[in-house]
Amino acid sequence: MRKFVLASLLGGMAFIPACSNITFNSKPTPPPPSQDPDQQADQLVAQMTLGEKLQLVHGALTIQNPVGPGKAEEWVPGIPRLEIPDLLYGDGPVGVYSSIGPATALPSSLASAASWDTAEAYKYGLVIGTELRAYGMNVWLGGNVNLTSGREPRDGRTFETAGEDPLLAGSIKAQHLLAVQSQDLIGTLKHYALNDGETGRFQANAIIGDRAARESDLLAFEIALKESNAQSVMCSYNLVNSVYACQHGDLLNGVLKTGWEFPGFVASDAFATHSSVDSALAGLDQEQIGGYYFGGVWGPSLESAIGSGQMPVSRLDNMVHRIVRAMIAAGPFSHPVAIGTIDAAGDAAIAREILEQGAVLLKNGSSLLPLDAANTSSIAIIGGHADVGVISGGGSAQVSPIGGASLTLPPECPPTATGISGLACLNSSEVYDPSSPLAAVRARAPNASVQFADGADLNAAAALARTSTVAIVFVTQWTSEGMDLPGLNLSGNQDALVSAVSAANPHTIVVIESGGAVLMPWLAGADAVLEAWYPGQQGAQAIARILFGDVNPSGKLPITFPGSVADLPRPVIPQPADPTSTSPFDVDYTIEGLNVGYKWFDEQNIQPLFPFGFGLSYTTFSISNPVLTPNAAGASPGFQLSFTVKNTGAVAGAEVAQVYLGFPPGIGEPPRRLVAWKKVHLDPGAQEQDTITVSASDFSHPLSYWDSSSGSWQMGTGVYTVYLGNSSRNLSVAGTFTPGH
Repeated sequence: MRKFVLASLLGGMAFIPACSNITFNSKPTPPPPSQDPDQQADQLVAQMTLGEKLQLVHGALTIQNPVGPGKAEEWVPGIPRLEIPDLLYGDGPVGVYSSIGPATALPSSLASAASWDTAEAYKYGLVIGTELRAYGMNVWLGGNVNLTSGREPRDGRTFETAGEDPLLAGSIKAQHLLAVQSQDLIGTLKHYALNDGETGRFQANAIIGDRAARESDLLAFEIALKESNAQSVMCSYNLVNSVYACQHGDLLNGVLKTGWEFPGFVASDAFATHSSVDSALAGLDQEQIGGYYFGGVWGPSLESAIGSGQMPVSRLDNMVHRIVRAMIAAGPFSHPVAIGTIDAAGDAAIAREILEQGAVLLKNGSSLLPLDAANTSSIAIIGGHADVGVISGGGSAQVSPIGGASLTLPPECPPTATGISGLACLNSSEVYDPSSPLAAVRARAPNASVQFADGADLNAAAALARTSTVAIVFVTQWTSEGMDLPGLNLSGNQDALVSAVSAANPHTIVVIESGGAVLMPWLAGADAVLEAWYPGQQGAQAIARILFGDVNPSGKLPITFPGSVADLPRPVIPQPADPTSTSPFDVDYTIEGLNVGYKWFDEQNIQPLFPFGFGLSYTTFSISNPVLTPNAAGASPGFQLSFTVKNTGAVAGAEVAQVYLGFPPGIGEPPRRLVAWKKVHLDPGAQEQDTITVSASDFSHPLSYWDSSSGSWQMGTGVYTVYLGNSSRNLSVAGTFTPGH
């Protein structure tokens, strides 16, 4: 989503001092109800008129916020006589969406996933939830769990997601949702389903088999939904096997509501509805934005369909029941919006912490890092507008940072940003958060000469690097909703810039600010590389603390960095033959099927540039002494894996022990599948004995494959192999077991 359709993305930005709190009026809230949500919803629905029921199943045509300073993206008027509150929708997978008001610009959601830390992920969601509530919103639209980075790493919304693996992505997004819902907001999981690219997203037809969908994209949704108890799911723009997602009965009524027993409501993405009766009967409960179909603006309304007998009133009652039940279960019903205070300083500190835990050290060739401020006399800061700020992602994830943007540039929309799908890019801007790496490095190394070159002139940049002790090149790759990148190379002259600087100074550090994976033709010449994602409004401070060793990086890649776009399942992004056409076109996901991300590279035996789960540290670790114990007969099939993690280096740090599972041959599973992990923090020389339990009863179905013939998860027959290590490509066999033996 999405307000780019209606208004300029950055409209309404205001300047707020970076260290101040934003305070609005506050209101007391009543105690929560003691009654069962379903019973209470039934009682309320029974008291409604037909008009009141219809009022709740689509947004208002006029967007407004009757309760506060923030402008809701979508508004569903409530029913005052029954004390049913308005629904006030706010987007923001990386912080409150810009049109609502100034807010904390968090690092990208991908940075949260790169921490491999569910406690940090909860903090991330808490910032979003508290700030949305302070603006008077009571529905969050930001739970993006699509596996875009695995299926289409050039996707413009990758930075909003949580990686390519369904277990990692689902678990991280579940924590975002749980934290948001702790603030009495309805959490929304999106975009359901197979919305893994932005090119022609309104007519892209995802072709995929049942098993492949269940074990990849749908599994991420299932894990996130069941772990978070989210009360809303947003269906997507695209088609799935030739049926629009928002009127896909198998996905909505079948998988979601029947199979997963989802009790909440399904709302459409903005203008993703294509019919009234067909969509409602397929499982769509609420149309956004406005009531163009459900309200009869663009065709027969639901009211007329009920009157003519095309749709039973019982279906409308169920739609309303689900919406009201969600209000009761999540909190908006008993805890009305209470305009409050944004803790700007506290939330900024969390933003910094997120990046410190999620930045990934990809290379440290000569142990150049961490830098020694006392023994570094001169530092060149080059490129990336590092003199003023750090870049952020565009579209409906754009945040208007507290303190105001330090730089706003016209968007560099690629050729894929065409038609209505490209409006998000065309109406967007490249926004830099007010966090200057130049200033942060100067503050951390006050006795060094720290000079800046913008990188436009390669010779001038190389000259500055040549006369400096260390050169730090900041490179950026802007992405946005409504577009896919034409490739994975850095835009403009940035690849040439890194090559020129590293040739001039062997002590060159590259800091990447990107929405996802990038190619690195200059990698061999760079001494150190740090992936900082979209760093957020405390990003520069976090980067400086990592570079100078105040923080030991512990992030691990939640995505695979390919060595070439030729290594992807689809080297060329599928798109309509005629860019002006609105006819569906196929995107063939049967090529990789369930082998998404690292599973594709493993199955094809392709060496990635950097593998899923990879990340360096300033210390070293050993993971040893694995002991595999299968669950006893009669218990849920599975195993316990005990092992020792030891910090064998000289500084404190954290390692992520990763457990992968290989299925019995002949089943058709990937070579290995992530089934568990444990992040361990250790002082120098310290060691810890850890045990990970994996059970077939887990939400992630770790020991099972989807059997389409029976429509159920089934365990394989034979020997399973358990792997232990610290990335998908650095694993050792920990043991084998046969379930039931």
